[in-house]
Amino acid sequence: MTETHEEWIKKRAYALWEEEGRPPGRDFLHWEQARAEREALEGSAASVDGKEVKTRKRTAAPPKANGVMKAAAPKKAASGKSA
Repeated sequence: MTETHEEWIKKRAYALWEEEGRPPGRDFLHWEQARAEREALEGSAASVDGKEVKTRKRTAAPPKANGVMKAAAPKKAASGKSA
């Protein structure tokens, strides 16, 4: 069963409250922290259950000169001559 957005926040706020030693009167702060954490998770590459989601690796684009892509310079062959 998957939990809803509100259920996740409720459970996280409760865990924060317990971690702080169950202080009275801090429910709003714990709720807001849990809400912010959920929003951060939704915007990251992590899933809401905390497991990392694998994303495709991006490949680097070739270098650009003045906004125009330029071809890579050919590699020079090693010379057998010594200096």
